Amino acid sequence: METVTLGPTGTYSHRAASAVTDDGISFAESVRGIADAVANGDADRGVVPIENSIEGSVTETLDTLADVELAVVREVVTPVRHALIAQSENFDTVASHSQALAQVRDYLDENYPDADREAVASTAQSVEIARDDPTVAGIAHPDNATGDLQVIAEDIQDRTSNSTRFFVVAPPGERSRAGGKSSFVVYPNANYPGLLLELLEPFADRDINLSRVESRPSGERLGDYLFHIDVDAGLYEDRTQAALDEIEAIAADGWVRRLGSYDVEHVV
Repeated sequence: METVTLGPTGTYSHRAASAVTDDGISFAESVRGIADAVANGDADRGVVPIENSIEGSVTETLDTLADVELAVVREVVTPVRHALIAQSENFDTVASHSQALAQVRDYLDENYPDADREAVASTAQSVEIARDDPTVAGIAHPDNATGDLQVIAEDIQDRTSNSTRFFVVAPPGERSRAGGKSSFVVYPNANYPGLLLELLEPFADRDINLSRVESRPSGERLGDYLFHIDVDAGLYEDRTQAALDEIEAIAADGWVRRLGSYDVEHVV
């Protein structure tokens, strides 16, 4: 089973994908590229980051799930362990993905206040830059320190609770009703006082916990939004179906996308 995720080898996305499959893993340059590969049948599964506990939701993934018809079949949560990796302690620049740099800001301010900071495409790319350039240190998982590279310091993230959620996406025909969580995208195609309350009350009335609610611009017009909703309930439950029936009536001029139900796996 071919699984596609964000590359290159050694990224946190790659680590999450490795927990999903023992078969082949290929890489795409964007979340949209992953979604298109799955939707077009070029890959069986895609692994995309959906939310980081510090930096928040990955908006590219939210927008892609609204644009491309896919099923969410699994959630993988992996802790983020950042290490400072370089050929030696004599470096002038710290490079990494922009989110990784943000997640170690306090450490760098305290220990390397004079070092330049450079945002690059991925944590793994920062390691390869450090491998080629002794004046650059990368920030990535400590397992990436191979060859001439060494771990200068590890677990340098500002918060020890730092973790990232990944969605495993599949073709829409594999959407499941079974699982402890469910996700939806709701486009009401309307805007009036109390609209959001109307969309949330069907869940509250049935004692369904909302684990995430987020709005994103619809792209149709200024001030027009759609909503991403995660709930702690499965589509197999009558209460979930009843709540969705109400929401679909409210969004009769728009649409509701049932991404599916799934279980959550925590991996190191």
